[in-house]
Amino acid sequence: MSTMPVRSSEPHPDYSRGSSSAVLGKSVIVKGEIHGREDLTIDGEVEGTIELQEHRLTIGPNAKVNATVKAREVVVLGTLHGNVETRDRVEIRKEARLVGDIRTARIVIEDGAYFKGAVDILRAETPKPQAVSAPKPQPQPVASAAVPNAGAPSASVRPVPSSIAAAGGDIKR
Repeated sequence: MSTMPVRSSEPHPDYSRGSSSAVLGKSVIVKGEIHGREDLTIDGEVEGTIELQEHRLTIGPNAKVNATVKAREVVVLGTLHGNVETRDRVEIRKEARLVGDIRTARIVIEDGAYFKGAVDILRAETPKPQAVSAPKPQPQPVASAAVPNAGAPSASVRPVPSSIAAAGGDIKR
């Protein structure tokens, strides 16, 4: 454990939310994959991939990260080279450098931050109500038997098939 005083500008884990948090310090170097089920703050060097699907990743002010990142939320205070995909948001603070493409629902880029890449803003899919279509009337076959009350008006009306209606004539029996 270091006895050096901690600078107030460095990120501190947020214990007030009740979630656990892990920290990779300035002297830590990781090459490979990081998968986690808690918030993570990196202040060292990481090369590879970082996946924290349901949690927050903070790239500290001393961090140098060269990785593909997938997390719920990403906050960059240091240097990140790689593509970032978040479900919630990405914050690039004023002293940060991010080079890579971003896919996120929300993004904050502070004045003074360096960003080079593309941004794809994802919109939450809202379920669209399906249009209820009325069943199409089926053509009724024309009766070939004798029609009772042939001269009298009919009490029920049946749709005329379009092939007959297009002919434009009367049907005689």
